[in-house]
Amino acid sequence: MMFRKPAELLEIKMVLKDWIPVIRRYSGGGTVIVDQGTIFVSFICGKDAVPGLTLYPHPIMTWSGGLYNEVFKGVGDFCLRENDYVFGDHKIGGNAQSITKSRWVHHTSFLWDFKFANMSYLKLPKQIPKYRLARNHLDFICCIKDYMSRSDFIERTVQATGSQFTLQSAGLEAVEAQSNTKFSPMSKILTRQDLQAALVPA
Repeated sequence: MMFRKPAELLEIKMVLKDWIPVIRRYSGGGTVIVDQGTIFVSFICGKDAVPGLTLYPHPIMTWSGGLYNEVFKGVGDFCLRENDYVFGDHKIGGNAQSITKSRWVHHTSFLWDFKFANMSYLKLPKQIPKYRLARNHLDFICCIKDYMSRSDFIERTVQATGSQFTLQSAGLEAVEAQSNTKFSPMSKILTRQDLQAALVPA
């Protein structure tokens, strides 16, 4: 979620009652429900990984939109709209970025599927894209599964990425074994005390 107060984004009482874990991710971005219906795609790149790419949010978004145009070619009515990936005027993916002098991260939470009940944990954010038009969550989003199979989506994403980069398949264990850098997570799991404190007016 973005670096805003949890009470602005979440129905805190429901989250506490149902023991829903809440993570504040280092890259910010909108609030995302994470379950078996979420597909994550992340690009973690050095500054020169994409020739000619200016390392600012909008150019990276534009580059990613071009890549996913290939993934969804002939499927739905895909486009990059403001900072979202959409079919028509329905959101299928949200994005977050982190950019430093030497590298950048662009990651997407794709709505392969979602459970209607889980949307009740989210509040309508104060800052919304213009195309949303104050629609509630269920009228604003749609599922990729209604347009293509999961395996087809993954295969197309790998193929489109392969047109930009040289790919090599590797498991997490192999990646960790090759790294000499100690991983220090920057995202934070909010405690129940953090969430309870958010209920108290400042």
